[in-house]
Parts: sequence; structure tokens; C-alpha cells
Amino acid sequence: MVLEEAIVKYASALDGVEMREMEPSSEHGASQLVFYRGEKIFLVLQKDTRPLRIELRIDKRLSKTLQERYESVMQGRLLGRNGTEIICSGQLTDDEIIDLVRHGYEMSA
Repeated sequence: MVLEEAIVKYASALDGVEMREMEPSSEHGASQLVFYRGEKIFLVLQKDTRPLRIELRIDKRLSKTLQERYESVMQGRLLGRNGTEIICSGQLTDDEIIDLVRHGYEMSA
């Protein structure tokens, strides 16, 4: 829960970010916080999932490297080929995840 709150606080404070809450769908089962920079989604946080699941728009090469290194990082489902899903199970530190949120924000410019 602490990481979820830190991500929401950090992402919400970035310039030009709009956050929308989406109700649960039968496909994903959890309500979602969707973060936009302009018209582009850069972060989807699946609320109340344990462990926390997020999806980010990050550089494809970085995504591939992370997927090869960590089993908790995989091809995204929500953002299509531009998304990278991360299960926040401890393989990546909280600081690394916050850094990836920043990267996703920058990629959506």
C-alpha cells in the first residue's frame, strides 16, 4: 500500500498530469487509476492488487532489457505494444519503480 500511495503522489505532482479513476472491468478485475500527460496514457495503476500491478509506457529497448532480467516485468496488456507491465513484488526497488514512472512520463511528451 505504501508503494501505491507513493506512485500516486509522485505521478499526480508531475506537470500537466491528469488522473482518472476507471471502474473495474470483467477483464482486469480491479479498479484502475489512469494517468495522462496530454492525450497520452503513461501509467495505469491497478488499485488494490496484491502485489501491486502497474503498466507504463517506456522505451522498448529498456522494456526488453527489464523483461529479460526480471520475471515480474512483462509485455503490457492495457497499453498494447507500447506498454510494460510490472508486478511490484520486490524484484525492482521502490525507487527504481518511481524512476520508471518518471521515464514513462517523459516518454509520453
